[in-house]
Amino acid sequence: MANINSFDLEKRTATFDKQTNSTDLSTKSDNVNMHFHSFYSYNGEGWSPTNIVFESAKTGLYAAALCDFDVLDGLEEFITASEKVGMRCATNLETRVYINELSDVDISSPGEPGVSYIMGGGFYELPKEGTPQADTLQSIKDGAKTRNLALISRINAKLQDIALNYEKDVLPLTPAGVATERHIITAYVNKIFDVYGQEAKGAEYLSELLGVDTDTAAELIANRPTLEEKVRSKLAKAGGIGYAQPSKDTFPAVEDFINWVSSCGAIPMATWLDGTSDGEADAEALMELMSSKGCVAINIIPDRNWNIKDEATAKIKQANLKAIIEASIKRDIPINIGTEMNKKGLPFVDKLDGPILSQYKDEFRKGAEIMVGHTILARYANFSYTSDAANRMFKTIAEKNEFFRKVGALPGLTTKGAEHFKAIGPEATFKILSK
Repeated sequence: MANINSFDLEKRTATFDKQTNSTDLSTKSDNVNMHFHSFYSYNGEGWSPTNIVFESAKTGLYAAALCDFDVLDGLEEFITASEKVGMRCATNLETRVYINELSDVDISSPGEPGVSYIMGGGFYELPKEGTPQADTLQSIKDGAKTRNLALISRINAKLQDIALNYEKDVLPLTPAGVATERHIITAYVNKIFDVYGQEAKGAEYLSELLGVDTDTAAELIANRPTLEEKVRSKLAKAGGIGYAQPSKDTFPAVEDFINWVSSCGAIPMATWLDGTSDGEADAEALMELMSSKGCVAINIIPDRNWNIKDEATAKIKQANLKAIIEASIKRDIPINIGTEMNKKGLPFVDKLDGPILSQYKDEFRKGAEIMVGHTILARYANFSYTSDAANRMFKTIAEKNEFFRKVGALPGLTTKGAEHFKAIGPEATFKILSK
């Protein structure tokens, strides 16, 4: 199955077609994962968008969504593969922004006041070349590259024996030349092993770098995911060798990002970490602020808010989870959930039949259906969730949610169905879906 994660699209497509034709895809579940990172940003298993679709179809997910960081490079691949197997799908983008009103408190990026993760949901096509939307998407990529080069420069200056070349050492780890911090850390660990090996010298070097004894360093060498997390903390996180505290100019202003998402016909989506920061402590206040900015949906990663060993911490975070969900329901804000899979060890999907998440199962499914319905209507009927036409058509947000939810609840769109919609055009497609 290695070819399904090949950087060569033709190879992974051919493997996908072969595997789906020979695999039983009849399994069905009520689970959704609307936040999968792929290898276009960083996936802990190295999965391509195509492989995410295959694994989602094989396990019978009710719906799935791609959500890469700073890029939409996997959009067409993900939707095309999803339609081949008739899977409900959507495509999102995640990045970080600066919120002036919260400049003096942490929000969802620990230790970085004013900085927040944010998303655009339900991108249904790539911005056309030469448009302001395409230019902004490129500027998001360029901003990430600038930050990457600055990080590497700071680390290289202090660790010259394992200095990286961005073009030679980092970019080959990516399929489309857009690297993340995790790619950089992988490259530094690769360089450590190239220079010092994975035996005694490597353990001795890591012992000194990480401040652990050589036996612990040797154990880390045998556990690559944990090693990379330790190296990342030492090199790139707060207090690390290459860390630089961000300012309001490091990331786009929240208003600019939201305006861009809306101009693409996608859905501006706030994100929420766990409610323990000062910026997230008051769920009602946070929702009011982000709604006033133009966010009309919210993303939550449930697993880190309930699946916690320490009972006291679990109790706090579960209460926080309840508060943000209730604040969202109160405002008819669709809830997007997922597991990210942007590092080793994260679950493939949230199990919504458990004692904690089962009480929110209907809301999570509803959020997925709205995102799927929006994607189909925007892509084939020129009718997006955030469009003026949609806002005119419905008297309340609840009515609009129900319309898009019902479209998203239809059986997953197939390649044949998509081709039919293209052939008859947006107006006729809208009439069909409206019924």
